[in-house]
Amino acid sequence: MPHHFYIPVMGTGFTADTPIRVSHLGIDSAISLVDDKLLERIGLYYAQKFAIPYEKVASSEKHSRAERIRRYLNLIHILAQKKFERTVAEPFTGNSNKDRYFLLLPTQDPLRIQYLQMREMPAGDERIKTEKELTQKMQPGSIDVNIMVKLDRPDFEDAREALRGYAESTLNGNTRLILSAGINQALFSEMEKFPCFYRNASGQFDKKISLKVSDFRSALIQGKTLARKGLEVSEYRVESGLNCGGHLFPSQGELLPVILQEMQEKKELLCSSLKPALQKYYAAHHLDSSRLDKPCTPLFSVQGGLGNAQEAEFLMRRFGFDRCGWGTPFLLVPEATLVDTSTREKLAEANENDIWMSNASPLDVPFSNLKSSGSEQNRIRKIDIGIFGSDCPKGFLQNNTEFSERLICTASKEYQKKKIAEILSKDIPDLQKREQIRRVQEKSCICHELGNSALISLGIEREEIAPQAICPGPNIAYFNRLYTLSEMVDFIYGRKYDLISSQRPNLFDQEISLYQKWIQSEKSKSNSEARESWLKTAEENLHRGMEFVQKLVPEMQATK
Repeated sequence: MPHHFYIPVMGTGFTADTPIRVSHLGIDSAISLVDDKLLERIGLYYAQKFAIPYEKVASSEKHSRAERIRRYLNLIHILAQKKFERTVAEPFTGNSNKDRYFLLLPTQDPLRIQYLQMREMPAGDERIKTEKELTQKMQPGSIDVNIMVKLDRPDFEDAREALRGYAESTLNGNTRLILSAGINQALFSEMEKFPCFYRNASGQFDKKISLKVSDFRSALIQGKTLARKGLEVSEYRVESGLNCGGHLFPSQGELLPVILQEMQEKKELLCSSLKPALQKYYAAHHLDSSRLDKPCTPLFSVQGGLGNAQEAEFLMRRFGFDRCGWGTPFLLVPEATLVDTSTREKLAEANENDIWMSNASPLDVPFSNLKSSGSEQNRIRKIDIGIFGSDCPKGFLQNNTEFSERLICTASKEYQKKKIAEILSKDIPDLQKREQIRRVQEKSCICHELGNSALISLGIEREEIAPQAICPGPNIAYFNRLYTLSEMVDFIYGRKYDLISSQRPNLFDQEISLYQKWIQSEKSKSNSEARESWLKTAEENLHRGMEFVQKLVPEMQATK
């Protein structure tokens, strides 16, 4: 793990080829496995570009989704590995990718210091020896994948097929499976079929498991659920409930520092409480329990809302975390992510009012959205001319049985036509009808349109026929231009200070503001005593968190 940061998954396509772009520089990144057909199209593009055999998978083929994902990950593995090998083989010239590998490392990293010392050495045996030592210590960034565990339609087994594709891919050793958005017992049971998720003869993992969690309780519950199947967690990623991009999973008013404090206090409990279940599983399944003797100390990572080196350094030092995830800012780094030109321009121009907690997602959870995105503008234009709903070309978010035993998506034409007809038939005031219809029409075809930007960026699709959805976090408002990868990494490590607006609130104040707005919005929609009671507790938790934050801010400001 050369770096103290990683690039988390973003959307369905924004980080689809990020490992090819940054793995050779030692930077970890993650690919979303939601949209297998999107990955196939990107795979065909790169296979043609690099003259590598690659074929489309027929939908009639058994496990076609898994096979598309397997082929794509194998291709990414080949391309990333070749790029890393070329980087390792380069000479130190001062401006090669090999030099860049070391220059991008954390400022106090021993390898970076040794590299800078080597550059001052005269030609000779000592320099040759140091160059060789540095070369031998180079490591590629991890190629990770992300599965949203709840996207697992019974007839399609989306999450389980994604798991199969990853498990059967050639990615081994330097890779992890990131499980997000809760528990899926069927998926966890499916994992038992694949030895790659268990310790090998040397006590290591061919494929590690990472959990994206909201708090200690979710980490413990999910960790125990996996442990009962003999599966160990190698990393816990804690994400802010609201101060992030994509789908938002608000806590009951608990702020990120409060959650991190509890995680810090209970790390040992979390690890020790899983051991008995693991030992029991190994014994019951006649596995070599001596493999458990080698301690598996998980990484603890945090992501969501980070905006400068001081904040990242403070969270790691104060709460004992190992590293931080930086997502949204990398949407403005063309070297790192797949975003089309016009969407990047809109992101650079966006201010605080352009990013909002929308109801666009058919999953019925808040979705961080850009008001000026091609997808949003297209949705509004269609409503204005009397067209509503999507053709639902992919169906990954089909989860509604209101009008049919068959699952349909609430962003689809089929659902919205029936739902609006039902609303119009109600004996309620016209104002209420209009409001209810507005809520129906808020839904967008995000599972398809989140991938359009990547396809446009590669020249596979045309912008005129492919509206682009994008889901940045609120932080994008303070990054106002395109950045090079070196600029962004130097900013993350505090070697560069002038990348963002001085008007940006610190991540604690920003999260407090987001929760205040969200609670007020939820209170205005509350229609039950139970919900009102839940929100009252959320307000109390928020106020306690604010008191804790008041004590932390001076500490953070003192961080160098």
